[in-house]
Amino acid sequence: MDKLKKKVFWVIFLILTVFTTAVLGFYNTQQYNREKTSIVHNLNQAEGFRNEPDENAPRMDSSDIKPVLPKDDRMKYIRYMDKVVYTVVLDEDNSPGEVINHSQNEKTDDEIIEILNTLDVEEGKCKVGNLYTAQYSYSEKDSVVTIIDNEETNSRLVSTLLISLGILVALELLILFVSIKITKWITKPVQESFDKQKQFIADASHELKTPLAVIMASSDALESNPEEKRWLENIKSESERMNKLISDLLDLAKSEAVDDRSEFVQGNLSKTVEKSVLTFEGIMFEKGITLDYSIDENIEIEMNEYRIYQLMSILIDNAIKHCSENGKISVCLKKEKDVVLTVSNTGEGIPKGEEERIFERFYRADESRNRNENRYGLGLAIAKNIVSSHGAEISAFSENGITTFKTVFK
Repeated sequence: MDKLKKKVFWVIFLILTVFTTAVLGFYNTQQYNREKTSIVHNLNQAEGFRNEPDENAPRMDSSDIKPVLPKDDRMKYIRYMDKVVYTVVLDEDNSPGEVINHSQNEKTDDEIIEILNTLDVEEGKCKVGNLYTAQYSYSEKDSVVTIIDNEETNSRLVSTLLISLGILVALELLILFVSIKITKWITKPVQESFDKQKQFIADASHELKTPLAVIMASSDALESNPEEKRWLENIKSESERMNKLISDLLDLAKSEAVDDRSEFVQGNLSKTVEKSVLTFEGIMFEKGITLDYSIDENIEIEMNEYRIYQLMSILIDNAIKHCSENGKISVCLKKEKDVVLTVSNTGEGIPKGEEERIFERFYRADESRNRNENRYGLGLAIAKNIVSSHGAEISAFSENGITTFKTVFK
């Protein structure tokens, strides 16, 4: 069970972690691409100013496409740029010539040339670089180098990344808490089933242990006193108890195969119920119990006829066992919105709060009485499994001295 919980936890935790990481990674990638697009846009803008002059653009020499920018005109580009941009015009020997600072910072021409010298400028190339680490981006065309300072971009991207990592850490703590809660919720039915299985094995072992102990003791006594017949009677009686228990356990195992619908056919539920009731009519008469039944005709459902007959046998037998002296048992089958089957008896009711527990395996309200009658508390558990296999629901309640078992076929 612990291994299952760990597997479920790690699956949930990893799925949520991967999803969260993917969302934050996608956000940071989008931010990165936006910044890169902005830088490329600024580089293209600078080239546009150089190649498409107008009345507000720098003066162009008619014999050369290189810009001739007087120092008074250097600041005219500021309103067009959202980055810190420098332009360096290269001479014929590729040495730095005119330098233009398109920003409002205080960088001198020498400082800008020094920046240019740190770049491995390739002719006709545009290089943006890693915006988390690269200090500058550039493009070179027609002996003019446009340089963009990435400092603000670096700062924004690193800040966004650090914030994302902080959010991821916080979300991981939340994911840890959520994963634990979801794991408990998912594995709760399995845990309950596992606990019931352990309890079932313990109860079955206990029930088998008692008759086996009696049989062994009686066998030893019979060996010492071969003429004493009562030891044989004890062995026979306890063997019958074991046989009944094993038979019930097999029926329970078969009834739990709820997915096996190979033997289900469209059948007449009315006839099956009526046949079951009439089978017990003689037993009720001998015990002085009044039988009252009302069964609507020709109600058909998809069913396993043998299991329905077994269900009726369990419910009616249970009603007889718990019916008061000279009491009454009523069986009713009605077709309303759903098909409703009820089996009621007068007598001592179900203890309050035990209405659900009576369907548990090995549950017995009166331990001593049931043991004397070779009843192991498996009948109603089998009945519930049969009902479930038919897609129906069963419930029990006691009111005004009458106990009713109600089965609804949807």
